[in-house]
Amino acid sequence: MLDIKFVRENPDIVKENIKKKFQDSKLPLVDEVIELDAKNRAAQQEADDLRASRNKLSKQIGALMAQGKKDEAESVKAEVTKNAERLAELEKINADLKDKILKIMYTIPQIIDDTVPVGKDDSENVEIEKFGEPVVPDFEIPYHTEIMESFCGIDLDAARRVAGNGFYYLLGDIARLHSAVISYARDFMIDRGFTYVVPPFMIHGNVVEGVMSFPEMDAMMYKIEGEDLYLIGTSEHSMIGRFIDQQIPEEQLPLNLTSYSPCFRKEKGAHGIEERGVYRIHQFEKQEMIVVCKPEESKKWYDVLWKNTVDLFRSLDIPVRTLECCSGDLADLKCKSCDVEAWSPRQKKYFEVGSCSNLGDAQARRLHIRIKGENGNYLAHTLNNTVVAPPRMLIAFLENNLQADGSVLIPEVLQPYMGGKKALIPNKK
Repeated sequence: MLDIKFVRENPDIVKENIKKKFQDSKLPLVDEVIELDAKNRAAQQEADDLRASRNKLSKQIGALMAQGKKDEAESVKAEVTKNAERLAELEKINADLKDKILKIMYTIPQIIDDTVPVGKDDSENVEIEKFGEPVVPDFEIPYHTEIMESFCGIDLDAARRVAGNGFYYLLGDIARLHSAVISYARDFMIDRGFTYVVPPFMIHGNVVEGVMSFPEMDAMMYKIEGEDLYLIGTSEHSMIGRFIDQQIPEEQLPLNLTSYSPCFRKEKGAHGIEERGVYRIHQFEKQEMIVVCKPEESKKWYDVLWKNTVDLFRSLDIPVRTLECCSGDLADLKCKSCDVEAWSPRQKKYFEVGSCSNLGDAQARRLHIRIKGENGNYLAHTLNNTVVAPPRMLIAFLENNLQADGSVLIPEVLQPYMGGKKALIPNKK
């Protein structure tokens, strides 16, 4: 969310940013919110003047009563009463105007970074760099659920009976592999200086509104009926929410955190949710990384975060690439974002396995997260990035480590988390 003062003083910049995001329908909102802000400030000034007048008149009443001038005092009291009635009207006007302003400000997108390429949607995202050599073996790679089924490692039919489409049971070595990847990712991030956190898996509505845009909220979040609680779609929501209404001492920054959580998503409007697979699902687990830092440090941390994910995937022998998200593919709170994509030998192309985002001060402004500095308080910057998110990670892992005989090699770094196993041997041909 932008500062209303910035919008007021830089309407052309705000409008140009909206155009870059191909959201021209929002252009009238800029002039509308500036007009509402002017009315709000005028009403506020009048209210302040009335409060000052009330204090002055109250002193006059006391002085007149002390002098025995009761009639004059009553006249001044009548003026105070009239002012009080007007003040009550103005307070209501201010409250209504502030609600309207806030609603619009939640809709106007964050100013994107100058380096973000302009494009309408994800088809115009730009490849930055590839890491590792993509390989297409000389044998056919089965669909990922077929690989899992060869190890008796997945039961989609039972999950469908129990919970419907978009859920799964993982079993045996595949379930163990899932947990091993999460545990390895946790330790990988701890070794890089991040503090491990297990956060609440539900959050209040005001936290939801603080960490994401309304379209994202509607498409993603599950609400607990009858309660002001939502299931998190990613631990970033809960992790950033931890600092709501807080002043963080400057000397404690940056805060480098890595969190584990289950994630729950409606996937509203998603394509392929009915398909037999685990690429896009309603429930999964994820290891996340979050940074809260000074504004001048957020660009540096952005590069650190996405490189962490690349390094982790390469340590598991999975080729990856990074894509710069174009302006039209950025959620409204993001200044800059890139996707990490893993190589799929079966599809002979890359697919998304993580996303790194710099949100600038957008979340901090909504949640009132400030840094307490020597020269005053100021808004923090927040960033987040996926470390790993099985089962998408499992898809990439199984396809890239599958052998011609159906076995799956376990990279050396993961073997301690798999009880020393060097390979998974299929028990179902």
